[in-house]
Amino acid sequence: MNNPIIRLEQIQVAYDERVVLNDVNLTVHQKDFLGIIGPNGGGKTTLIKVILGLVKPHKGNVHYFRNGNPTHEIKMGYLPQYNQIDKKFPISVYDVILSGLSRQKSLFHRFSKEQHAKVSEVITQMGLEGLEKRAIGQLSGGQLQRALLGRAIISDPDVVILDEPNTYIDKRFEAKLYKLLKEINHERAIILVSHDIGTILQYVKAVAYVNETLDYHPGTEIPAEWLEEYFGCPNA
Repeated sequence: MNNPIIRLEQIQVAYDERVVLNDVNLTVHQKDFLGIIGPNGGGKTTLIKVILGLVKPHKGNVHYFRNGNPTHEIKMGYLPQYNQIDKKFPISVYDVILSGLSRQKSLFHRFSKEQHAKVSEVITQMGLEGLEKRAIGQLSGGQLQRALLGRAIISDPDVVILDEPNTYIDKRFEAKLYKLLKEINHERAIILVSHDIGTILQYVKAVAYVNETLDYHPGTEIPAEWLEEYFGCPNA
């Protein structure tokens, strides 16, 4: 078994006294590929924000590990939902991806040649050659998602977290996206939030169903009874 990198214990989160997450327990290990599914408003994005440290739980604890040892933080790359992006912000594709390295740059020093070379490498990976200087407001939905994915992976994080990454991505790039995620997963963990259970089951190693509580299912051989309980149809 790979070492744990994230452990949530008895997490509870409430907004305006409405409980969104209740008694959630979850462990993510090195090189996991976890798919998170559930209904709209069920708490999927809140769970991601708890993991990222963007939301502090009202109850429970979040623990991080490096090489099996407790640590205060780990490196995490994050691709937020498309509708959370300010497309009017005046920034180019190149600078969006470069910004993923900001924490690795000294306050008084410029980015290194090696870091700029890494940006060029990621731009090629994302199929964004020729769009480096284009403002994000001029991109298609799929192009913007690719730029944001590049930003999420460029720092070689311990875990990559993607919230509905295939939204606005065309089918041609979707296949390339999941091939790339499979390659990334050889080196680091991935947490993928999606409403598309059919896509999830093709690629992930485990599934968590979130609807206030969390039901974890190891593996992707999901029993028909489990699908029927949560999706109302064995073929969901």
